[in-house]
Amino acid sequence: MKKTYKIEVDCPVCADKMERAAKKTKGVKNVSINFMMLKMNVEFDEGANPETVMQEVRTNCKKIESDCEVFY
Repeated sequence: MKKTYKIEVDCPVCADKMERAAKKTKGVKNVSINFMMLKMNVEFDEGANPETVMQEVRTNCKKIESDCEVFY
């Protein structure tokens, strides 16, 4: 399953770090962040619960950029 989320992040370097952190999250198959569009595209592992996974993605992203937001 793939979903797109709106994000708020201040710089492309932070967006890249957030993308790498999100990719390491259990239940995530792939992630891509488009900094210019402020969008995060997430592909979930088979059987993963998107809401639960996205809570963990958001936590991991906030470790990188504390004032970022991921809207889901």
